[in-house]
Amino acid sequence: MPASQALPQRIPSMTQQSQRPAFAGWLSTTNDITRTFLAANRVPGLINMAGGLPEPATFPTAELAAIAADAVRDHAPEVLGYGPAEGLPELRDALARRFSSRDLTLTRENVFVTSAGMQGLDLVGKVLLEPGQLIACQYPTYLGALDAWRPRSPTYRNLVIDDPAFDAFSALDGAQFAYTVPNFSNPTGKLVSVETRQALVDAAHRTGTWLVEDDPYGTLHYDGKPLPRMIDLSARTNPGAPYAGPVVYMGTLSKEIAPGLRVGWVIAAPAFIEALAMAKLGADLCTSGLTQRIALAAIEAGLLEKIQPTILDTYRQRRDALCAAMREHLSDWLEWEVPVGGMFVWAVGRDPSLNTDDLLKHAMAAGVCVAPSSVFDATGMNRRALRINFTLNDASRLAEGAKRLARAFEAMRDPKK
Repeated sequence: MPASQALPQRIPSMTQQSQRPAFAGWLSTTNDITRTFLAANRVPGLINMAGGLPEPATFPTAELAAIAADAVRDHAPEVLGYGPAEGLPELRDALARRFSSRDLTLTRENVFVTSAGMQGLDLVGKVLLEPGQLIACQYPTYLGALDAWRPRSPTYRNLVIDDPAFDAFSALDGAQFAYTVPNFSNPTGKLVSVETRQALVDAAHRTGTWLVEDDPYGTLHYDGKPLPRMIDLSARTNPGAPYAGPVVYMGTLSKEIAPGLRVGWVIAAPAFIEALAMAKLGADLCTSGLTQRIALAAIEAGLLEKIQPTILDTYRQRRDALCAAMREHLSDWLEWEVPVGGMFVWAVGRDPSLNTDDLLKHAMAAGVCVAPSSVFDATGMNRRALRINFTLNDASRLAEGAKRLARAFEAMRDPKK
């Protein structure tokens, strides 16, 4: 080959190529516990008591199949094409009607449809957080929320709302927003009192801090009567007018019908809804038109109300079965309260030195997966408790799971066993 036709010498060899840029720094601060939860069902023989997973037998599969077929046949351009970022208008109207009350007046402009509850958390972070800003967060808190906001490297102020010295004004003052799960909190399963809800709402109005009320478990109420939502309490300051206050109410169909629909919502002041729409355009443009149409038809047909008694009976029995099994096998190591709703029992080690991160390794070896408390703490320092799910497994598997967890405690105490 003539020299004039030789290949350019500036092309680097494989050994000369520069290293690729590093991944974003926030990835090094994450944990793999969530993926462990979701993958646990595929591990042969493992009893998964970690994730917030519903019982698949409660899914109304026949009804949803018929609704889906009708949606594709009758609304093909809408369900198979792109849709508005804010959500299907008819679904927004239906959600506005569903959540309006004597105190709370909602219109379509108050409602935003998300791709499940997790997207709502992500979008809240996008529209409210600059890097390093402060979140006032109910403690301990939902690990999915911590994961959603992690790329923005926020700082946290813990809201220990069952502390007798808790002061809502001081807790919210200066924060970008406050995050709460007042109905059967994830992970603790606790129900926040009416007095504390009112105090948080009053503090939000006084400080101007946004108050996020995440409510994925509100319909899973097994004992007693439901308490008023914070957004309803907030609306009492301006009755009759479309809502424009500081509470941001979030929900999802994941626990009411099926998580695979990936349909959730945010209800808030219209200005907040507009900000969410701008953020969603950079996320997924729009939520699936098919699943929105399925959700709309399910709501209008009363499907949620039809299946709720079966869901409540199933989960109430399983809660009782888990607590009975824990009393038999785990009371030497753990203490807990029986939750009046939700999906979890929060069990705290009797020994202050208990490290449930270490316990998880022994539990997995024993064939049971549970959630250590460190992932529900932004600092990762809380290592003394466990979140145990009771909705996915039947009574016999819950009993066996408790036995296996007891064996994990024994193995941690005496590794030679």
